[in-house]
Amino acid sequence: MGNKTLVYQQKVTDSLSESYKHLTRLENAFEALKKSYTFPIALDDFHKIVTSIEHLAYSDQIIYRFSKLQDCMGAKLFKSVLLYEGENINKPFLDILNRLEAIDIVNVDEWFELRDLRNEIAHDYEDNDKTAITILNAIYRFKQDLKEILDGISQFIQKENR
Repeated sequence: MGNKTLVYQQKVTDSLSESYKHLTRLENAFEALKKSYTFPIALDDFHKIVTSIEHLAYSDQIIYRFSKLQDCMGAKLFKSVLLYEGENINKPFLDILNRLEAIDIVNVDEWFELRDLRNEIAHDYEDNDKTAITILNAIYRFKQDLKEILDGISQFIQKENR
């Protein structure tokens, strides 16, 4: 294994570790809220969340960690996987996603749904309860998909290292 391969392997490992950290914190925040609320969250429960400093902090953490996770995966992890595989990453992001889909790591359509959700979060949602509820419920629904992508990358890299 050459030095370049080791560097790329370390980039994958570091990006995967960072992604799992965001996912774990996102999941922990959901678990804390699930002690008091049922998901998908309803409007009356959402109003209770925003009136509790602690529960609102968990809600904000979920949104923040989802955004960080989606950013890390899209900007770092996916590219590092392809670099590790010896591929050129100087191409449009859609081509990167298509290659990852070809090696059964990500579904392109699903990733664009996640990106759309991330973009929706980037806009000011705090003045619209229905939008905020939709975002929280969507993150709750998608968190398992994100975990499966990370687990798939982890398994793919382990298989490549044998």
